[in-house]
Amino acid sequence: MTEVDVRKGMPSVRLSREEFERRYRSQFVDPAFVPLQRELDAIVGAAWDAYSHSRKAPVTRKAGPGFADPDYDIAVDWLDARAAVLTAQRRHDDAGETPRILIINGSARSEHTCPGEMSKTWRLVKLAEPVFIEMGFAVDILDLSRLASEFGKNIHPCKSCVATAMPLCHWPCSCYPNHSLGQTGDWMNEIYPLWVAAHGILIVTPVNWYHVPAGLKAMMDRLVCADGGNPDPTSTHGKRADEAKAMELKGWPYPRHLAGRHFGLVVHGDAAGAENVRRSLSDWLTDMRLISAGRFAELDGYIGYMEPYAISHRELDEDRTFQQKVQNVARALGDAVRLARAGQLREPGAGLADPNPK
Repeated sequence: MTEVDVRKGMPSVRLSREEFERRYRSQFVDPAFVPLQRELDAIVGAAWDAYSHSRKAPVTRKAGPGFADPDYDIAVDWLDARAAVLTAQRRHDDAGETPRILIINGSARSEHTCPGEMSKTWRLVKLAEPVFIEMGFAVDILDLSRLASEFGKNIHPCKSCVATAMPLCHWPCSCYPNHSLGQTGDWMNEIYPLWVAAHGILIVTPVNWYHVPAGLKAMMDRLVCADGGNPDPTSTHGKRADEAKAMELKGWPYPRHLAGRHFGLVVHGDAAGAENVRRSLSDWLTDMRLISAGRFAELDGYIGYMEPYAISHRELDEDRTFQQKVQNVARALGDAVRLARAGQLREPGAGLADPNPK
């Protein structure tokens, strides 16, 4: 077996106490905090203690039975996230449950923050929703615009653990919360169960500078753990890179935690990039072993092509054809899920083994 080699050499990111306090106190510039300086001093001192001692997960318990190392002290935050994912998987697998559709609003625009106006993407989501309801599905809507408009909503960036070794990337992600670095309030622990419970996923997104919006891309990156991720952090004793590399080199099975779910796509632009974004999203989802609901379920197009942004909602009002195409995406996805649940739509590649599953 190839010898395990963990490379080091990047510059330190450790802050001095002075710099840490400057950054921490910058959250409290509102004059309302002026009378609370004594209390704030105590809070800053406690935060420095957590930072200086790298208490990423201050609340832990023994992993217990069912884990590779039952005596490993594992974060309670992660155990709660795992429990939610397992509950969602049981609901997904229960033939008696109403099948679920997850609709994702990929736009960051919202009337509740600086743009002052709803997005066209949200309107398209609300066009698709009643189609699924009429077909008898339970519908969840994941509105990623809340990342920019709602207090405390965060999707922290992926740290690319998988690039060190696949077993270092835990399912669900164990990188957050990191209390010592103030990286808390991570929305992904609520998002993972939505994906797991769903039988069909519809992503509706605009094109932002030839790519998906930042919030959607952040969620995509953090879903890497669903595609081959390690469901047992005790097997690598947390983030032990050497142990994870050794596991991968012995042979890693790449469990596909979202495989078999069907998907549809609606990508809209105003000048360029819609087709490429739709292709990229389709490639990403099929790489995770999700299944396209077919040609009518993957839509890219333009609303108000090269027209002023100020009248783009009016352009959508008048574009009945695009509206109907969005509803067709929903119908095609709903049909695929119903047929698959009835055992009448078999994945063509079922039973085939990928000789290089990376």
